[in-house]
Amino acid sequence: MHALEASLSDVLDSPGVVGAALVDAVTGLTYRSAGEHRLLGTGAELAELANLIGERLCEAGAEGELESLVVTSTRHHHVVQVVPRQGDPLLLATVLDRRQTNLALAIRQSADRAKGLLA
Repeated sequence: MHALEASLSDVLDSPGVVGAALVDAVTGLTYRSAGEHRLLGTGAELAELANLIGERLCEAGAEGELESLVVTSTRHHHVVQVVPRQGDPLLLATVLDRRQTNLALAIRQSADRAKGLLA
């Protein structure tokens, strides 16, 4: 099994995760996706959203770089975690079933999994 595929399978094994994707944060290229649920948009749309929010945070005076985004709908949480690396950063996007997920724990696990992707 390809290492990236194995990593996303590991993400899908987290409680409540119904979809996941790894996206280049600059180009929007989706390296791999897994699961049964659609993400917020295409890889390009996710990259554009993350870049737009990051820019607006800087304009508003926020210090540091964007770490994660959380969008909540009536049935799902969409968590986008920025994965810094040498070169362009990546985005780990996950879709979580609200009925099966503790959001705070899911964000923490997403951050841990994001770090593990590059190990």
